[in-house]
Amino acid sequence: MNCLAKAWTAHEPELRGWARHRLGNPTDADDLLQDLFLKALRQGERFCSVHNARAWLFEVARNTLADRLRVARDTVELPEDLASPVAEVDAVDTLTSCLPRVLSELNEQDRDVITLCDLQGMAQADYAHARGLSLSAAKSRLQRARLRMKQHMTLVCQVSTDASGHVLDFVPRTSA
Repeated sequence: MNCLAKAWTAHEPELRGWARHRLGNPTDADDLLQDLFLKALRQGERFCSVHNARAWLFEVARNTLADRLRVARDTVELPEDLASPVAEVDAVDTLTSCLPRVLSELNEQDRDVITLCDLQGMAQADYAHARGLSLSAAKSRLQRARLRMKQHMTLVCQVSTDASGHVLDFVPRTSA
């Protein structure tokens, strides 16, 4: 009997109990064990050099379970009578027409950090390096600039929101 067969024979009952406990379904546990065995089998002779076969099998079992749970997302159908979020998305999308005007009215430092990090996708660490700031200072600068832009946009574009903060309406301001 080779080293994989010996290790499997010795640890399979404990692995099966572990898998059943975590999955709550014997069939799912069997599927997980089958995947685990195939992963061990693919190791070939390398499995024989594993110092602690039990630890290796449990680590791979945990990772396999995590992968399965990450992929298996339960979905629920939404009732037809729920309000469509399309109106909110449309309002937010069209609110971008206010952005050029609002950006032009911000101070240069706020406009710079928002333009580079938020609109052009520059990493905050790169922005910090380019401006001779610490990463913490760059993050703070961006947060303060976003807050000032939101306050200014809310005021000059007359943004109205619901109790949850979702945009309902606004008055476009596209020219100076």
